Amino acid sequence: MRKKQIRLVLFLTLVGLLLIPVSQAQALMLSIAGDGVNMRSGPGTNYRVMWELGKGFPLQVLKRSGSWYRVRDFEGTIGWVHRDVVNRKPHMIVKVHKNSKKRINVRSGPGTKYRIVAKAYYGVVFKTVEQKNGWVKVRHDRGVTGWVKRSLLWGW
Repeated sequence: MRKKQIRLVLFLTLVGLLLIPVSQAQALMLSIAGDGVNMRSGPGTNYRVMWELGKGFPLQVLKRSGSWYRVRDFEGTIGWVHRDVVNRKPHMIVKVHKNSKKRINVRSGPGTKYRIVAKAYYGVVFKTVEQKNGWVKVRHDRGVTGWVKRSLLWGW
């Protein structure tokens, strides 16, 4: 009888682990394909526009309904975007120093010993080029390329 109870507990534990939501790192991520894209309050053009999003803005997919994705942004805002306005090109956004004039450093290499090539404010979007040892090589639309500490960014 005792072995059956242990097996049951192990089985229920395994089932419970399988039901845990997928982490952000494993979740489907998308980015906005162009400028002036509407995030709406529901899956359709008749729903209210909540935000206008720019090119590259990263989003985490929570659900799909027909041609629409229910998404979350880096601030936790949840809304809907149409599948025709997104792509799977990886982008990241600066998530630190909200309501501050502080900027993050963009460096010439993946570490704090490399020279600073640019600085970026909260909300700046970068294309993701490469990830290495907790650092991300990023490229901005204005031509700046460099490395940023991964913990300062949100996206993929």
